[in-house]
Amino acid sequence: MAQLGSRRLALVTGASSGIGRAFAQRLGAEGYDLVVVGRRRERLEELVTSLPDVKVDPLVADLASDAGIEAVADVCTRRPLTMLVNNAGVAHYMSFLELPADKAAELLHVKVVAPTMLARAAAPGMVARGGGTIINVSGMLAFSGPVPGERLPLRRAVYTGTLAHSVALSQALHEELKSQGVVVQALCPGVVATEFHERQGLDLSAVPRMSAGDVVTASLRGLALGEVVCAPGVERPDLLEAVFSSDIAAFAAQSPQLAQRYRTARER
Repeated sequence: MAQLGSRRLALVTGASSGIGRAFAQRLGAEGYDLVVVGRRRERLEELVTSLPDVKVDPLVADLASDAGIEAVADVCTRRPLTMLVNNAGVAHYMSFLELPADKAAELLHVKVVAPTMLARAAAPGMVARGGGTIINVSGMLAFSGPVPGERLPLRRAVYTGTLAHSVALSQALHEELKSQGVVVQALCPGVVATEFHERQGLDLSAVPRMSAGDVVTASLRGLALGEVVCAPGVERPDLLEAVFSSDIAAFAAQSPQLAQRYRTARER
């Protein structure tokens, strides 16, 4: 929550298109001032023009670089953010053996290092001001690690790992900061109708896809419902609750003793 009498301020990364742009438009319509971050200046300027009644500060930064992360982190530290939306992404959909090292590093910077460091920069100010919200845009692929290959033939191990990191980070950070008024959400959409897949050369025009606007609607409604993990396309929330309950049960069941299955030699 913002301090009484102050205007709400949101910083959105990856704001020039897709989910980030939809967040900027929705939050602007709801009375937020905005800092919009992206790599393409012309796209950011077009977004600013499309929001004539909103105070929008564009920031050109490449979150694949340390310098870009530091520039945005500086804003997160200096400005009184009410909300941080870590949305920026890169579409490196490749198998582990085919993914070039530089693309793997770029993916890790954009989806792991940047959200972590931006949240680290924003959180102290939010706590000091009595509250705030951090939304980390992840995806349903975060839960796809154990899916058999025949059901998910296009493997994306590094991309999947970054999304799983986002979910775990959000859950742990929410537990750490909730008593100080800061809410953290992992937003996990499925396939969304944006430019994301087109940049990878994938034609998903025949695949049913959710709109970016619906993803934002789910996120904001999920915050009102108290959901730490928001899955816009999952009708039954008990499925996610079962996953997380199993996580907690497995964590609580650990012992300093070696499990029996590792102490008993197999019969020959």
